[in-house]
Amino acid sequence: MLIELLVAVTLASALVVFMAPDRIAPKLATALSLLPLGIVAVMWTQFDAAGNALRAGGEPAFASTIEWFALGQYTIQWQVGVDGVSFPLLALTVVLTTLAMVSSWTPIDERQSQFFGLMLVMETALIGVFTALDFFLWFVFWEGVLIPMYFLISVWGGPRRKYAGTKFLLYTNLASLVMFVGLFVLVLGLGGSLTEISLPAITQALEAGELGSFAGIEADTLRVVAFLLLFLGFAVKVPVVPFHTWLPDAHVQAPTPVSVMLAGVLLKMGTYALLRFNFTMLPDVAADFAEILAAVGLISVLYGAMLAMAQSDLKRIVAYSSISSMGYVIIGLVAFTPHGMGGATFQMVSHGLISGLMFMTVGVLYNTTHTRMVGDMGGLADRMPITAWIFVAGAFGYMGLPLMSGFVAEVLVFIGAFESTVIAGAPLFTAGAMFGIVLVAGYLLWAMQRTLFGPFELETDYEVGRAPLHDIAPLAVLLGLVILLGVQPDLIYEVIQDAVAPIVDSAGESLIVSTDSLSEIGGELL
Repeated sequence: MLIELLVAVTLASALVVFMAPDRIAPKLATALSLLPLGIVAVMWTQFDAAGNALRAGGEPAFASTIEWFALGQYTIQWQVGVDGVSFPLLALTVVLTTLAMVSSWTPIDERQSQFFGLMLVMETALIGVFTALDFFLWFVFWEGVLIPMYFLISVWGGPRRKYAGTKFLLYTNLASLVMFVGLFVLVLGLGGSLTEISLPAITQALEAGELGSFAGIEADTLRVVAFLLLFLGFAVKVPVVPFHTWLPDAHVQAPTPVSVMLAGVLLKMGTYALLRFNFTMLPDVAADFAEILAAVGLISVLYGAMLAMAQSDLKRIVAYSSISSMGYVIIGLVAFTPHGMGGATFQMVSHGLISGLMFMTVGVLYNTTHTRMVGDMGGLADRMPITAWIFVAGAFGYMGLPLMSGFVAEVLVFIGAFESTVIAGAPLFTAGAMFGIVLVAGYLLWAMQRTLFGPFELETDYEVGRAPLHDIAPLAVLLGLVILLGVQPDLIYEVIQDAVAPIVDSAGESLIVSTDSLSEIGGELL
């Protein structure tokens, strides 16, 4: 019952913070956020999942099922559990929430109890997204994330916060509707073979070939229609080009701690859902559309990087970088190789840490200089040396510096994509994606040179000096985790491999290469 305890404790913490006075809310919320972090740490020591939670033979850890209510022929259940795909993302959620709380102490100076309470409500919903195994329960949590995020942007954001918050809500809510229709196309096509709408039941019924026709549409066509609707729904959340236009506005207007959660965790909801639904439930359709999906991923990598090159606002640069990074996830998933899918999942965690680090660093610079414009800054390395060098380290992590998590994630995706027998012309797609690293290096090196080095030229009435310890501490923790996963990637990669291997197997024996742990392929990577 550890997952139930985790959800209950986090939600109860939110209610306590809502009722607390503003003056104690920041530190109270931070202290209470350590409770779910501690529970997940205990879960880590007891984690014993086997296989993929959705596929036959999979044994999720901490699983529990309780009948909730009947909906026609279907039984709606409280069904939760985690496997090697969802558990690393669950851990990422609780870590980033606590660190985002600490980074909020400086910029959030009004209505603190409401802000920090909403942060904990959002954490509760995110925990549910990564643990729910019943579709109805999962969808409740999925939609539940949108509500606190909307208010966090619209109330505490920048000058155009209401526009950005409304745009975020409309885009993602419409995408949820499209996704919902796609899933129920499958549910209705499965007809009487389903008595529940749990994700494992749907997946295993599809695997057994029980999908029939619906509304005059044959089963094969129904699979394609459902796949496309699901993909469109999740593509907005990722986001991939051309569904990305809501993201820069949301990031720029959101307070920095909210941007950390948006880039670090909320974008991973989209890629996690793609892996769970499109690639786990309908792997044959994904393989049929491999070249198109790989092209979408490649376009996102290159176009996102080129958009970042054109920006002069540091926050927009990091925001567009996220679009580029999520393109690597798409390419890794569609490769249908263990290292491709495993690397894509590793990239979700790695990008969550690195993007969180970059947004927090930009926030610390803004707290001190009160500007994010690259052209207005210069020479900050002399005035804010610790912040500046952490920014440099985070940027090199984005570029894929060896012994950092970004390097491991990208190399795994490239190896997996290059080995793919599903993508026609896989080496060409891989080469194009690798060129994206050159573009990333170009705009990040330019941004660092203009903001951190050279003479100090900032004209401001504010004193520019060293950031306070509570602003620096979250940066140091995130940088430490990025390096830890770069040095010891098997801390999460072995469990990831165990969960993605059944998906690769489902696409055919000819797609299987090696599922050895990273410690056994170190020479190949390093």
